[in-house]
Amino acid sequence: MNKKRFASREYLELTKAEFAILRRLNTPEKIQAYIDAIPQNFEVGGETCLSVREALRQRRALCIEGAVIAAAALWVNGEPPLLMDLKAEGDSDHVVALFRRKGCWGAISKTNHAVLRWRDPVYRSLRELAMSYFHEYSNKRHQKSLRSYSAAFDLRRLDPATWVTQKKSCWDLGWALDAARHYPLIVRKQVKLLRLRDSVEREAHELLMYQPPRKK
Repeated sequence: MNKKRFASREYLELTKAEFAILRRLNTPEKIQAYIDAIPQNFEVGGETCLSVREALRQRRALCIEGAVIAAAALWVNGEPPLLMDLKAEGDSDHVVALFRRKGCWGAISKTNHAVLRWRDPVYRSLRELAMSYFHEYSNKRHQKSLRSYSAAFDLRRLDPATWVTQKKSCWDLGWALDAARHYPLIVRKQVKLLRLRDSVEREAHELLMYQPPRKK
């Protein structure tokens, strides 16, 4: 694994303009604001897992695509490019970029909903951080669906060509995240104790940052 502290433009094989964008995003707060401003990727043409270059070029992103932009910006500015995968039962995974401040974990998160968003760096462990998403994470049947979280996945394990400049979707990264070691958040006996979301929570879940395109 390449343990470079700073990722250079030449190493990432980015253009000057692409690198300049990432270089300007020199705090987690700036990164979060930037990926929030990128329109939601509704995958109109089919499922995607866009690289940093393609997400920047196409000006669209979903959670994993926002997470790799965030991770690349962190790395360019001297922080490790770490991701965490949140796995759910009967629901989609969610991927966030990790950062640490004064020994505590925070998360940069791209999402179109009012939930599963940014987390301040106040969590003493990755489990604590993952649990902060538990109550909000629910499926279409209004069941709380989050079940496990991954260890911090260091993107320096992978060739930058597979996730920074890849022209095609980065399925290798998706598969690697899926195969990473995950830790359970609850045991089976606790599933029966989970309460469905109430009407107010269901209404809040319908709040979107970007509206999906109208069907023709």
